[in-house]
Amino acid sequence: MSEESLSYEQARAELVAVVEKLEAGGATLEESLGLWERGEKLADTCQAWLDGARERLEKARAAEA
Repeated sequence: MSEESLSYEQARAELVAVVEKLEAGGATLEESLGLWERGEKLADTCQAWLDGARERLEKARAAEA
């Protein structure tokens, strides 16, 4: 599944799983690099969701003023 189609909760859960795999060790260098790259994409997806939520909150607050 592409990162763009994931909800915040899905991306975060997968990111946690990636981090756990990396911390457990035992993966080859190539596998570790793949996990790292996937983790970076998932972290970006989570950040985009959080940025969007922040923007919505700021707009809602501005509308109340």
